[in-house]
Amino acid sequence: MAEDPALRRAALGTQVAQLFRDEVSSGRWPVGGQIPTESELVAWSGAGRNTVREAIGSLVEAGILRREQGRGTFVLTTSDVRASLGRRVAATSRRDSLELRLALDAAAARIAAVRRTDDDARRLEALLAARREAWADGGPADRARADTALHRAVVAATGNVLLAEVYEGLLTVFEVVLDDDVQGATDDLAELHDQLVAAVADRDPDRAATAMAALLQPMIDDLGPA
Repeated sequence: MAEDPALRRAALGTQVAQLFRDEVSSGRWPVGGQIPTESELVAWSGAGRNTVREAIGSLVEAGILRREQGRGTFVLTTSDVRASLGRRVAATSRRDSLELRLALDAAAARIAAVRRTDDDARRLEALLAARREAWADGGPADRARADTALHRAVVAATGNVLLAEVYEGLLTVFEVVLDDDVQGATDDLAELHDQLVAAVADRDPDRAATAMAALLQPMIDDLGPA
């Protein structure tokens, strides 16, 4: 029986999509970066233009890549797990998103206080200083980035690869949820961030978890009764 051309094309498309996935997962196509143009991918992969287009489309559908009109295609995440988590949380309420973040961040703070290395402690101090500067002189985007960088570093200090992957998959959604909180805000949380970093440095998991919870719980309380 002759091979069905449609099946052959589908198999080739899957192979090319996997080739592109490998570029993302290896970091050769970094998160936030623009991937090569369609013509460049055709020349590089040896596949036809339609096959390349379909392979890119499958990664866009999976949430790994994002097309931007007039600009090109960019890497959103390195993992299907991250992409699917991000889509799921994006479909939930602000309260659900904040409660999930509180649970993850507080657990991460507790674990980080136990496992952090000296390098982790130094990085947290440096990011805390960068956060102070961003809130003193930067705009809302600078403040949001500085806050995210500090919280991401706390998660990294846990040494838990799966926790870090889940957290990264949710960060984009968390940043959108918290975007309003840095618009025209004053830095009322500076002292709590100081306490958080100090507790992790002192290897005090209870203090670290308490400080992290104190940072996020008021945002949930502001929503009123569930």
